[in-house]
Amino acid sequence: MLYYLFYPLREIFFGFNVFKYITFRAAMAAVTTFLISLILGPLVIRKLKAFKIGENIRKDECPALYNLSEQKKGTPTMGGIFIVLSIILSTLLWADLKNHFIIIAVFSLCWLAIVGFLDDYIKLTKKRSKGLTIKAKLSGQLILGLILGTLILFEPTLSTKLDLPFLKKAAIDLGVFYVLFVILVIVGSSNAVNLTDGLDGLAIGCVIMAALAYSILSYVTGHLKFSQYLMLPYIPGAGELTVFCASIVGAGLGFLWFNCYPANVFMGDVGSIALGGAIGTVAVLIKKELLLVIVGGIFVVEALSVLLQIFSFRMYKKRIFKMAPLHHHFQILGWPESKVIVRFWIVAAVLALLTIMTLKLR
Repeated sequence: MLYYLFYPLREIFFGFNVFKYITFRAAMAAVTTFLISLILGPLVIRKLKAFKIGENIRKDECPALYNLSEQKKGTPTMGGIFIVLSIILSTLLWADLKNHFIIIAVFSLCWLAIVGFLDDYIKLTKKRSKGLTIKAKLSGQLILGLILGTLILFEPTLSTKLDLPFLKKAAIDLGVFYVLFVILVIVGSSNAVNLTDGLDGLAIGCVIMAALAYSILSYVTGHLKFSQYLMLPYIPGAGELTVFCASIVGAGLGFLWFNCYPANVFMGDVGSIALGGAIGTVAVLIKKELLLVIVGGIFVVEALSVLLQIFSFRMYKKRIFKMAPLHHHFQILGWPESKVIVRFWIVAAVLALLTIMTLKLR
């Protein structure tokens, strides 16, 4: 919006030419979402408290987890509402709204936010701790993946090729099977972040690292000279996703202000599912899907710990971890919650740096 409002005025005053640059608008988007989050945060938290929308921890389902998290009972949840709102508002202000990458990214964010909202709503109003059924939740994610994958399949400017990291100009064209791959990315990324959201600030801190890495990847992918120099597939217009990713970073920092240990609010599924899916969408659009395994290493390990725990218990009646997801395993071992959070953040930061390094390691 501001791009169309001020950039045409460059002929009157040369200073408005700055709106042309993605780096400027991305930085401003991050600052804007941070400030919007700080403003909306207290308002949303007060409303959540007024409506008694708080975390419900059931002792009968998992006594060990209840003992670790008893003090969090009643803490306002669904704080992801102001994360999503701030990202949308900032993106509308600073991004090129005619850019189809921005339209797709915002659409994906909103779609998954609705899925997460319904999940949270059912948990809180129907007193059903698991919220939406697994079938219903997966259906929402599958439909988005199908829409996105089909769009890429039939859009001439987009590609079904899978770029291989560490290899120069190496790619695999999946053709029609790329639709299935996109579904896997969307379902995997959204659920992995959701599983990681179990400690104060843990998930949002890791999301910030991943979004920051993808903001850089988006910029170089959409920059002709940089992409040619780094031997990356050049995708015209993809650089605008830098603004979207920067908005996620700013919103994440703003939410972390209230969500850091001890948390005043939790994001809920409306935040975790939407943010995970949004990062997965960006990865698909800029052809950096496989890098999700590195940059989202924490999310991958958390999700795998759950899958391995279920598999081991069903097959052998034994548990690999004391509790899954992995962050609870370390809590049971005696690590203070704050130490688990910060150490996971450190690993996430290192993984983000490694992901950026892959631009040159080819």
